[in-house]
Amino acid sequence: MLSYQQAEKILSDAELLYSAEVVTETVQQLANEITETLSDQYPLVLCVMGGAVVFAGQLLPLLRFPLDFDYLHVTRYNNVIRGGEIRWQALPTAGLQGRVVLVLDDILDEGITLAAIQEKMMAGGAKAFYSAVLTDKTIAKPKPLHADFVGLTLPDRYVFGFGMDIHGAWRNLPAIYAMKE
Repeated sequence: MLSYQQAEKILSDAELLYSAEVVTETVQQLANEITETLSDQYPLVLCVMGGAVVFAGQLLPLLRFPLDFDYLHVTRYNNVIRGGEIRWQALPTAGLQGRVVLVLDDILDEGITLAAIQEKMMAGGAKAFYSAVLTDKTIAKPKPLHADFVGLTLPDRYVFGFGMDIHGAWRNLPAIYAMKE
């Protein structure tokens, strides 16, 4: 856990990538795209904890169609800045059999976690899988999966804010920041 001073220093040294206004507009645009595609599907919407909780909290009220909501918790980061092994901490309690599933996540980094989620949901009986990510990081290597709905594109840097953390801090920021190179 960071000290207050360490957290403040990280923020003061960071570069603003997307303002709160841009993030809010992006969430609205994603809601429009998701509504256009899934409004007649009665999907099961799953929030990936803890990073996507801010994104999901802003997006859900903008979706004007019936849906079921649940969550899952899978991580590769666990408050560190490099991904490791996938750890399943909680699976959805809602039944997947025959459901259209929409997974909400904060960031599509290497795509490993989202690909594992897709595999697990389809193996659990989902009839269709969609994913919506607030951000998609541009990286040099191919990703095993691309999101169906993408908000903002990020450079290949460590980012935080709007649900994404740095050493556990700053998920609560309304904007998105990157560590300086």
